[in-house]
Amino acid sequence: MTTVAELIVQSLAQHGVRTVWGVVGDALNPVTDAIRREERMEWVGVRHEEAGAFAASAQAQLTGDLAVCMGTVGPGAIHLLNGLYDAKKSHAPVLAIVGQVPTEDMGSEFFQEVDNDALFADVAVWRRTVTGADQMPHLLEEAVNAAITSRGVAVLSIPGDVGGLDLPKGTRVPVFVPPSPPAVAAAEDIAAAAGVLNEASRVTILAGIGAAGAVAEVGQLATALQAPIVVSLKAKELFDDDEHEIGQSGLLGNPATAEAFAACDVLLMVGTDFPYRNFLPEGKIVIQIDSRGDHIGRRTQVQHPVVGDAALTLRAMLPLLTARDDTKHLSVARGGYEAWRTLQSHLTDPAYDGTRRGRLRGKVDNPERRIRPELLAATIDRHAADDAIFTGDTGMSTVWLSRFVRMSGDRRMIGSFNLGSMANAMPQALGAQALDRDRQVISFSGDGGLTMLMGDLLTAVSHQLDITIVVFDNGRLGMVKFEMEQVGLPEFGTVLHNPDFAAMANAIGMKGIRVTEPEDVDRAVAEALAHPGPVLLDVLTNPEEIAVPGRPKLEQGWGFAIAKTKEFLVSPE
Repeated sequence: MTTVAELIVQSLAQHGVRTVWGVVGDALNPVTDAIRREERMEWVGVRHEEAGAFAASAQAQLTGDLAVCMGTVGPGAIHLLNGLYDAKKSHAPVLAIVGQVPTEDMGSEFFQEVDNDALFADVAVWRRTVTGADQMPHLLEEAVNAAITSRGVAVLSIPGDVGGLDLPKGTRVPVFVPPSPPAVAAAEDIAAAAGVLNEASRVTILAGIGAAGAVAEVGQLATALQAPIVVSLKAKELFDDDEHEIGQSGLLGNPATAEAFAACDVLLMVGTDFPYRNFLPEGKIVIQIDSRGDHIGRRTQVQHPVVGDAALTLRAMLPLLTARDDTKHLSVARGGYEAWRTLQSHLTDPAYDGTRRGRLRGKVDNPERRIRPELLAATIDRHAADDAIFTGDTGMSTVWLSRFVRMSGDRRMIGSFNLGSMANAMPQALGAQALDRDRQVISFSGDGGLTMLMGDLLTAVSHQLDITIVVFDNGRLGMVKFEMEQVGLPEFGTVLHNPDFAAMANAIGMKGIRVTEPEDVDRAVAEALAHPGPVLLDVLTNPEEIAVPGRPKLEQGWGFAIAKTKEFLVSPE
């Protein structure tokens, strides 16, 4: 005889789910006991359910397939919410199995009772509560199929008296549907877009993660059109090796992307829902290719919508294009990009602050001669494996990751790039490492983000998840400080009084390394990445480092000047 819980666990294991993340407890005890007895599946007990949801979201983003997390009755379920919102915003298929009070107590304001269907209404594409064994397996099928086909979160609630119920004899095995096959755009839309591209003088491509299956086709398109490729942050891992790539736009961007947007007469958007409309050019002819029609035109006015899979659509479009010889637009963009990268590379020299230029600049932006985060990020790039997975905390850590780590080879990169949550990098690294215990995983953690979910450092130790956590320890909520100062406000409430993170790591059984001098960064990074086990690398970085946007505005510079004056006159803490 098989129980409800056993059917769920066995079916998920058969589908290919290998890890389940969560905290054990009451209503879900039958489910966790079934996991204990399932050889194909590992239970990863986290210290906070939010970390488990982030880990599952990371796995779903990396594989494109279903990942699973769990939270028990009431508070346990509530704690999942932030990580599940990350999955929702990242279009990651995640199944959350959550506990509920016994069926006879539902609706009575019982101890720890919350209305899960209402709680998860905004985050989930599907949510239901199992109230009887006869609802299986179809409710499980609905949940998994919804998560896979809608690329989102499904929430299955299990009351405390339901998980252990025996299923009727002859209960069928669940059948889960495969993802919907990609579709090519309408031929007339492809032809119209190709006609516009053939008549254009200067085309700039903006490519997003929706071009993941079309990297070769986008490259061929850029070659035919002699077009530079601006990439969204999520698409960085796709195009860092492409000879047409010129980096990101927005606050992460550089002057070359701003100029490439300004100089083009046609903007071609491929698989991107880039949200920062203030950085998109105005007065251009815009073509947008996206598999989701509801994404088209919601960031900028689009004259030529093309709804279809990027790879299939571009394969149909390429034969219709006339190759051009004029390389000026591309050459100017690439030249500007390389010049900017060269200037940025000066900051990666450990001796930079001892040079004449460095001493002058340091009086303004590094008076304490702290380690520059550019140096740390570039050093990690140099030592990391060709197939390393990087995770980045929202904020300045991701700025340095995006600017100084190249996604060459088989490297991957994920973060909370759509939700923009703090504290995501370390638990996402846990999820990534659990997928492949032999693969190098590096977390670019801010000190603010790390301390928010610091308890789950213990998960890395207890489950021997060999991640390298690099802490950009600047004693600040760095991005918030930047946001305040650019509008003329003095920083306030951003200072963090941190412990010695390396000493703390050593105390819990994780190798800790602390770095305070620029000349020690290379040795420390090499040591951390070579260590066979979880490592925390605590690097004291410069809190005054400014990531200037691609095209800074006069009012931003004026805002910094005013902010610095106020900070000098009145200490922020």
